[in-house]
Amino acid sequence: MTKKLLVTGAGGFVGGSVVVQAEKEWDVHGVVRQDHLPPKNAVRFHRLDLQDAEKLVQLFKEIKPHAVIHAAAIANIDFCQEHREQAEAVNVGVTQHLAELCAEVDFVDIDPVTYNVFDGRKGFYVEEDEPHPVNFYAETKVRAEKIVARMENSVVARLSLVMGLPLLGAGNSFLAKMLTKLEEGETIKVPENEIRTPVDVITLGRALLELAENDFGGVIHLAGSDRLARYDMARRIAAHLGLPRELIVAVNSNAIPGRAPALKMHRWTIQKRKRCCERRCIRCREGWN
Repeated sequence: MTKKLLVTGAGGFVGGSVVVQAEKEWDVHGVVRQDHLPPKNAVRFHRLDLQDAEKLVQLFKEIKPHAVIHAAAIANIDFCQEHREQAEAVNVGVTQHLAELCAEVDFVDIDPVTYNVFDGRKGFYVEEDEPHPVNFYAETKVRAEKIVARMENSVVARLSLVMGLPLLGAGNSFLAKMLTKLEEGETIKVPENEIRTPVDVITLGRALLELAENDFGGVIHLAGSDRLARYDMARRIAAHLGLPRELIVAVNSNAIPGRAPALKMHRWTIQKRKRCCERRCIRCREGWN
């Protein structure tokens, strides 16, 4: 019998990548908020507000998933800072409820995609480093991590920056938005003080799926091999695609009015786990060390 996979945020950037790549090997069920998504023959979409506890329980009982990849969250840092009750309800409350549901079903992993739990002062963070959130969004993600960490067979996947184009729906892709603006001749302001270790969305989706079906548990960092400032990265992409680099303007993200608290320099770079699962997952087989 084909195993069942439940993906929250299935219409989003990361969730969409997981759904598209999972449909050949899993019985995929995606939870979405959108009314319409591109049809996928092997995927069943469920339109549901994850804060509706009663309907979520009903869906869980109907599907009885073998694995859950929880990619839904309010990820806008500034919005979370100004709307704390809503951020708390979604980023922490929904994770808590999903964890409780997973605990009642055998053979279930929950893989929340979390990042930005560090303050960015040190850089090259490893899984054992203690989180130090500097804004409310990060605080909610740290609490969500602790909820998931208490479960058996659970994975907390931390990301620094996800790049690429959406595989499903519009998604929240920085690259897609950047290309649209450059093609229309618009100026783009990109932080020069934020340093990341980006991972492409396709590789990330594959890695999450492998984590969902093997017995690895705990915290894992999923990242690319390059350490880049976001401004430099944007200019390199534009040059590669033959788009005008002069439209990309460097800014200091701390100087933007209304931004959530942060440090002067954001070194949100993470290191990849060495030989995380005895070469059973894609990152080990392809030498991601």
